[in-house]
Amino acid sequence: MATPDFILGLRESIGHAPLWLSGVTAVVVRDTEVLLVRRVDTGHWSSVAGVIDPGEEPADAAAREILEEAGIVAEVEALVGVFTREPLSYANGDQAQYLDLVFRCRWVSGEPHPADGENTAAAWWPLDALPALPGTHAERLRLAVSHQGPAAFRRRNGG
Repeated sequence: MATPDFILGLRESIGHAPLWLSGVTAVVVRDTEVLLVRRVDTGHWSSVAGVIDPGEEPADAAAREILEEAGIVAEVEALVGVFTREPLSYANGDQAQYLDLVFRCRWVSGEPHPADGENTAAAWWPLDALPALPGTHAERLRLAVSHQGPAAFRRRNGG
């Protein structure tokens, strides 16, 4: 994944120390298919995801990431979940943890292709024949596809 300039600037000051970042996962639905991208860094298929830029509206970030990563124009329909992802370490030693806002999106136009170098492929997958998805990607995809009612979130302390 390409690192946004504001994060590169922060890294100049803090090195590899953990960063708390806001991100989006965009699940794009077209009829009985869902858009997936194959990541350059891991080789895994996943929904489109990325970092929210400073001052950017989260729904705008989701639509921007879809266009940048897969060349698709999509309309954001609903916020379906808000989750804290597990801390992670990148190959270069950088550490981060994400507040992940999961959006259900509707395809408007375009055919998927790896548009920005972050992915090696982008394609529509039938909902009944999805590839293996890493981590919580399958959970977030199912949540978005079956979305009804308010956004889902986890509580660790029962309150």
